[in-house]
Amino acid sequence: MRFAITAFIAGGSLLFFLPNIPPHWMLGSFFLGTICSCIIYISLPSSRIRQLAIIILMLTLGFAWNARYAENRLGNILPSEMEGKDLTIEGRIAALPQGNFLGAKFAFEVDDSAAQLPRRIYLSWQPAWRDPQEIPEIFPGQRWRLKVKLKRPYGSLNPYTFDFERWSFHQDFGASGSVRSGELLLSQDIGLAEFELRMELARWHLRNKIQVMLPTDARYAGVIVALVMGDQNAIDQDDWRIFNATGIGHLISISGLHVTMLAGVGASLAAFIWRRRSLPLLIPVGKVAASIGFVTAFIYAWLAGFQIPAQRTMYMVGVVAFALWSGRNPRSFDIWWWALAFILLVDPMAPYTPGFWLSFGAVAAILYAMGDSAGLLGIPTGKEFEVHWTHRLIQALREACRVQAVVTIALLPFTLYWFYQVSVVSPLANAFAIPLVSYVVTPLAIAGALLPEFIGRWLLLPAHLAMEYLAIALGWMASWNWSVVWARQPEWWIVLLSSVGIIYAIRPGSVVHDWGLRTLALSLSTLLFVPQFGFAHKHSLAFGEFRATVLDIGQGTAVLLETANRKLLYDTGPIQGKKDDAGQRVILPYLRGRGIDQIDRMVISHSDSDHIGGAASLIKHIQFDSMMGSLPRNNPLLQNLQDRKVPSIPCRFRQHWIWDGVEFMVWHPHEETLFEKQYSRKPNEMSCVLEVRNQNSSFWLTGDVEKQGEAEIVERLNQTRLRELGDKQLILMAPHHGSKTSSSLDLLSNLEPDQAFAQNGYRNRYGHPHPTVSARYRDLRIPFYQTPITGAQIWTFKNKSNFSTQFWRHDINRLWHRGLESDP
Repeated sequence: MRFAITAFIAGGSLLFFLPNIPPHWMLGSFFLGTICSCIIYISLPSSRIRQLAIIILMLTLGFAWNARYAENRLGNILPSEMEGKDLTIEGRIAALPQGNFLGAKFAFEVDDSAAQLPRRIYLSWQPAWRDPQEIPEIFPGQRWRLKVKLKRPYGSLNPYTFDFERWSFHQDFGASGSVRSGELLLSQDIGLAEFELRMELARWHLRNKIQVMLPTDARYAGVIVALVMGDQNAIDQDDWRIFNATGIGHLISISGLHVTMLAGVGASLAAFIWRRRSLPLLIPVGKVAASIGFVTAFIYAWLAGFQIPAQRTMYMVGVVAFALWSGRNPRSFDIWWWALAFILLVDPMAPYTPGFWLSFGAVAAILYAMGDSAGLLGIPTGKEFEVHWTHRLIQALREACRVQAVVTIALLPFTLYWFYQVSVVSPLANAFAIPLVSYVVTPLAIAGALLPEFIGRWLLLPAHLAMEYLAIALGWMASWNWSVVWARQPEWWIVLLSSVGIIYAIRPGSVVHDWGLRTLALSLSTLLFVPQFGFAHKHSLAFGEFRATVLDIGQGTAVLLETANRKLLYDTGPIQGKKDDAGQRVILPYLRGRGIDQIDRMVISHSDSDHIGGAASLIKHIQFDSMMGSLPRNNPLLQNLQDRKVPSIPCRFRQHWIWDGVEFMVWHPHEETLFEKQYSRKPNEMSCVLEVRNQNSSFWLTGDVEKQGEAEIVERLNQTRLRELGDKQLILMAPHHGSKTSSSLDLLSNLEPDQAFAQNGYRNRYGHPHPTVSARYRDLRIPFYQTPITGAQIWTFKNKSNFSTQFWRHDINRLWHRGLESDP
């Protein structure tokens, strides 16, 4: 059975390594595999050969099942010719919306009559900035007529950062877009048999009920909602930072323990009722209790948003219930394997989520390390084992500590791979957070949410109070300088090697007898923390070489420059709203994934929000040794840097320095630039223009400089060093994202760039790059690369050869590549 399930999983995994197989090949491989396995099974009577036939059958079945899943999703993509058009659509709110009257995001199910549109789309409804007004109340099951503007599933694509396109594929969103206006047609349009939509409506009512019962200023109301129904969107990012730093983030969700507790309550209640009178003569109490326990787990898993940890527990409870009804006695790992098979059957994309690995990895580690004993904690029971309660308590605490240690060690590679950090204080924090959250906060929160308001309010208040006191303790531990260890994302072979060592280190048996070998095996995990180990061959630079990583940042600028031993960050990307900035969303995850926690110099080209937006977030987490920029003296960033004792100097022409044999030269603005209160010219024209060069190449970063600034640069080039460029390969950032007021013919004719690039947003409202500018580069035969098309661009400039490039969107293997073939 285990081999069959493994073969099914392996067959499905093949699809993700072979993303461009034609559909008829998929169908043909399934029929061919089925026929071959049937012939082998019938013609060869050996039991081992027949097992091989079953494995082949399951392998092809897994491949075909995932292929069908992928093709259905790929067929749900918005046609490119409909992007950016004003459309009127009708349909229903299909899931729990996020947001409030100030703005909302939600899944929308389009009516079948709209043949060209995807069945399911993701919409954002924000107030118009010219005429701001409250967004109407939105909840699942409503029918709306909406005026929208759609685009294909698109998101910025960088290493180590959130991939919106993968998420859209997983959620089956064929398009995303914004709502211009809407008309409510029906307040509820849900069929009798539409269980999923009814559960989404129940979740909405439950969330509103919790929010009403708690005070309006209850800081951890979002945590209470997350513990009851898995909706984590209302939790503040600062709170998440504390939860992750202390290693208790896994508790602030619907964990398997919560589902097990609810299933146990349902089973106990059913057993209590079924024992009355003669009912056990009809059906044994154990079978009824197991069935009701599974039904309880099923309903609560759906109410919790069907998250992977909840699904896993639900399936494991179901396997146990089935085994009890059928008179079987499955081993613990058999239950685990069946739950794994069910999840991958329902959701083949589950392995692309951290929750899958953390949930299944934790349970597998516990089952493996604690052995096949009847009691998972290994506490002996029965008259022959009667001991004093203090000894039993000590034994329980010892085994609980061992379980916590096993889980912490086993999940170390996964935690570093997904989050680039390990909480040192996690064992201490979990020691009191797990009992408090699991046995006090969560039961009170669930009971308070399900009971009538006049009772539930008095249960939710102590639950919130307990969470407040817990947060105080966690915040104190998170403030310790050594509470978190950051590391780069490890290579796959290091994860595999350290996992082998961990498997030996946590194996069942007495630790005392072979502690030396266990320690030696566990020492392999230190490779996860060795700086640049297994990574240096990709990122090492020699003296005189440098690399430029042009991040896919949206409508803004952010470029990381690296020499052999130094790093410079040019601009920090845009900011959207009060809390969503590119520093937190893109730049910081990229730096964390690379293991970078220190930048030698930050250069801010000018004060526009799409160039300086992420700076405030970055300086909270990354050490900057100095700053250079074109900013007015009253800019908040300068005060922020001064408070942190980071030296700042204005950017000006003739500044020049050398790092590791690589030259850095400033070409604009003029020599007399200061951090003055007001610009004498508009900020764009004051942009800091930086050239980086080695013996073979020249790389230009131009900010938002426009025609007047470009004319000054041309004059300086003619007066000073233009001839020094010689035969160097020149790469130019298109000034001002390729606007029509920049990239003048005079500048391009003087520099004669070999290639050019632009950082801009996909289908941005400014129309960058302007068609006339794109045509100008094309007429001059200058290849022009745009981040919406290429994703992140990595330009590497070596000593003994010309530069090399890596375009992230082109290089990465993407399952849905066929559905996004055309360029934006």
